[in-house]
Amino acid sequence: MQRLNMEPENLPQMTIYQELEVLLTGAMRFVESLMMPGWRLYQVLIILALIVIAYGLHHLSGRWLQAWVRSRDGWKTWQLRMIVPIRQRLGLVWFSALGWVIWGAMQSATWPSRSYLIGLAATLATAWLLIAFVSRFVRNRPLRIIVRWGLWIFATLYYLNVHEAVGAFLDDLAFEFGDFRISIMTIISALVVIGVLLTLARIGSTTTATTIRRNEDISPSMQVLAVKAVQITLYGFAFFIGINTVGIDLSGLAILTGAIGVGLGFGLQKVISNLVSGVIILLDKSIKPGDVISLGETFGWIQTLGARYASVVTRDGKEYLIPNEDLITNQVVNWSHSNDYVRLDIFFGTAYSDDPHKVRELAIEAATTVERVLDYPKRPVCHIVGFGDSSVDYILRFWIKDPTGGLTNIRGGVYLALWDAFKANNISIPFPQREVRMLEEGGD
Repeated sequence: MQRLNMEPENLPQMTIYQELEVLLTGAMRFVESLMMPGWRLYQVLIILALIVIAYGLHHLSGRWLQAWVRSRDGWKTWQLRMIVPIRQRLGLVWFSALGWVIWGAMQSATWPSRSYLIGLAATLATAWLLIAFVSRFVRNRPLRIIVRWGLWIFATLYYLNVHEAVGAFLDDLAFEFGDFRISIMTIISALVVIGVLLTLARIGSTTTATTIRRNEDISPSMQVLAVKAVQITLYGFAFFIGINTVGIDLSGLAILTGAIGVGLGFGLQKVISNLVSGVIILLDKSIKPGDVISLGETFGWIQTLGARYASVVTRDGKEYLIPNEDLITNQVVNWSHSNDYVRLDIFFGTAYSDDPHKVRELAIEAATTVERVLDYPKRPVCHIVGFGDSSVDYILRFWIKDPTGGLTNIRGGVYLALWDAFKANNISIPFPQREVRMLEEGGD
């Protein structure tokens, strides 16, 4: 890798303005030297020509790449997303490739000093290209921009060999609060380092979560708890290691941090309550992903358990985000807590002229013909529950094992089976009848 020596000496003894003046003076002298006739100027002209050629190749190869991608059928989303940054930086790819070819040819054909700037340009272009691709792993867009530009600037200053001088200048631009001191250099370094560490933590947590979810020996609730614990641990370590790496001392802000913590404690009571409730739910396994629950008017199955809420999906496709605290403090019906068996009851009535023994047999037989109704080990039962004004009243109880398939539809299926069975066997379903008597006019 090529590096340029532009670093002034004895910067620690200079003031901020002197450091800035020395840097600007050195930069101006370097630019002036490039304009003088000689191999430095020739190298600059070659670099400019490579930029023009790379720009043209960028547009030509971009159209070809776009047409090629459109001809690919069945590509997944992540594959298409990988093509986008490549297409955006084809010019940099071409410049790096052409730069290294020209530099290698000139190194073997003439003096190494006559291709020094070309090698430096190729080195910078390659470093920028690698940083652009690696920074794609940072999901948070603002943090990704900070990390990308921070590394780009550092790589540029490093290969120009002025990173120490610029670093010393930025370190002198500091804010002080009593014993606490933080500089612009520290802030930039902290953002870049923490961004990189958080990205590594995300990759590690994603890999660990995939491994945990594939382990069938771990219950769903413990899988969720283990994944959350790994994420909190890795992200926490990444943050504090990043803070310590750049040398930020938080002891000077202990009082301020304590006051902020008290204020946040009052303001985030619900958030903390939901977080603790979520941990309790995962530990006692009262509710786990896949369970079918009823909470008030909401009936559905648990899709995910988060740190703050549980996602409940209903049969009509609505997704309710229920706070974890509500699942702890309110009465929740878990249809599949200890097992998957769910009993359903439906009520009906027949005429007094129909044999109740035959009605019970027909009702049980009709229920067993419905696909989702269990016949073993829990067989349907039918009982008389009363003698009404117009009918003998019955209750039919049956069991299912898949409440996620819906309750209303299975009840409707059983009612339809009863209708067909009663109609085929001349069992009548009575309805209330009223007799209206008309009084004669003039009667006493």
